[in-house]
Amino acid sequence: MASWIQHTINTVGLEPSVGFLHETSGYQTKQSLVYDLQEPFRWIADVAVTEAFESGVLDLPDFYFTGDDYRYRFDPESKQRFLNLLRERFNSVARYKGRALKWDTIIEQKTIELGRYLVGRASVLDFSEPSPTLDRRDDRELRKRILSLSQFDGERLGIAKSTLHHLRKNARSNRTFRVYGKLCSKLEPNDRRREVEIDE
Repeated sequence: MASWIQHTINTVGLEPSVGFLHETSGYQTKQSLVYDLQEPFRWIADVAVTEAFESGVLDLPDFYFTGDDYRYRFDPESKQRFLNLLRERFNSVARYKGRALKWDTIIEQKTIELGRYLVGRASVLDFSEPSPTLDRRDDRELRKRILSLSQFDGERLGIAKSTLHHLRKNARSNRTFRVYGKLCSKLEPNDRRREVEIDE
């Protein structure tokens, strides 16, 4: 995240060593503004870490302890898997000012807004929008719904036998999983499905 934000700051033309939340340093190696702009978007990395452990992308054996600096590190292969997941999070879309934008584009837009605010071209600076949405499709109710389905119920709903098998396997595990599109609507309770059909 820090490298992307630093790239954005440099693109906009701000001085990365001059911060507002973090202490401004006389050394340009200390990127105080980078740390500042990380704060409103830190949740993206936090969610990615949670997803990584829940999905099995990362596990405790992937980490090792180095006694020389008392830090835990993880091996390059595990790091790449996590970076792929983090990249997927940054590429997810949010609504901002009437447009569907990826989070990396939103961060760039916010940095531009900061620049405009600092030179007096904007009177308001708001980092609370867009607010994060942390919807989960694999909640307890959905898991119970999947596990309660018989083979007959699945066929009646138009869910293939192999699909239902994988759904049950996912629902029994402690890991996160996703259900997309039409399959998700098929798993809605009857009353909810009727509401969706009426809305459509």
